[in-house]
Amino acid sequence: MGNAQGLRKLVSLMITSCCGVTDVSLEAIGKVCINLKQMCLRRCCFVSGDGLVAFAKSAGFLECLQLEECNRVTQAGIIGVFSNCGLKSLTLVKCMGVKDISLGAPLSSPCNSLKSLSIRNCPGFGTGSLALVSKLCPQLQHIDLSGLCGITDAGLLPLLQNCEAGLLKLNLSGWLSLTDEIVLALTRLHGATLELLNLDGCRRITDASLVAVADNCVFLSDLDVSRCAITDAGVAALSHAEQLNLQVLSFSGCPGITNKSLTFLKKLGKTLVGLNLQQCNSISTQTVELLMESLWRCDILF
Repeated sequence: MGNAQGLRKLVSLMITSCCGVTDVSLEAIGKVCINLKQMCLRRCCFVSGDGLVAFAKSAGFLECLQLEECNRVTQAGIIGVFSNCGLKSLTLVKCMGVKDISLGAPLSSPCNSLKSLSIRNCPGFGTGSLALVSKLCPQLQHIDLSGLCGITDAGLLPLLQNCEAGLLKLNLSGWLSLTDEIVLALTRLHGATLELLNLDGCRRITDASLVAVADNCVFLSDLDVSRCAITDAGVAALSHAEQLNLQVLSFSGCPGITNKSLTFLKKLGKTLVGLNLQQCNSISTQTVELLMESLWRCDILF
């Protein structure tokens, strides 16, 4: 495949469950597919970090790299990719070989081209790896770190502080240790740019976070606080924020929200196109019916 001259025009390639793909073949693909911009590897068990670095050096136009269940890829390999190409988007899913390690060599220069980073369900990716990312990727705007439940507020704060361009989208769903303190810091640092915030399952998040969102977020259009410790007071705080124009709002699994929030939800609903109230067991069917009558343009899940 790497010797096929006709692949010089190839711009996107996905390889799934191919055990024959090794570091050698990956480097060969990079050398021949000189215009490759998007690469996705899924369950390629013999591809390592060394192969990725060699591939990145060869594929000079690579912009988007997605790795799923490639368990020989390590933290050092990912850092090597940052150093050798103008990557704009990186996605890691269930890559068990990515673990916190102490690097003896000095860090490479920052990867200012990377705008989007998604690291999902990689249990070895902890505070140390996140600290490296915060130093190497100062221009991030889209971040998805869902399922990284071992990282605390203190581990996330340096990343938020070093995002120079201003965050647009942030997904922290499933972070069990996340608290209101980091949401306060997030809204203070990026409230002027943030458009999407997902805190689904962050059960220590309370009404204080919604107060911070209401006070600081200007362009937020998509907010998910499902399965958080939200009550009527938090809904009220959101409804009183004159600058907010939320379009999608999820309170799924929040038993602290009751029928008392009807007026607040109606006010929020003036801009909403989607409202999720599933498993909000303290809200009656009658209240939802009243909402549906009032917010006929909004798709309400209950």
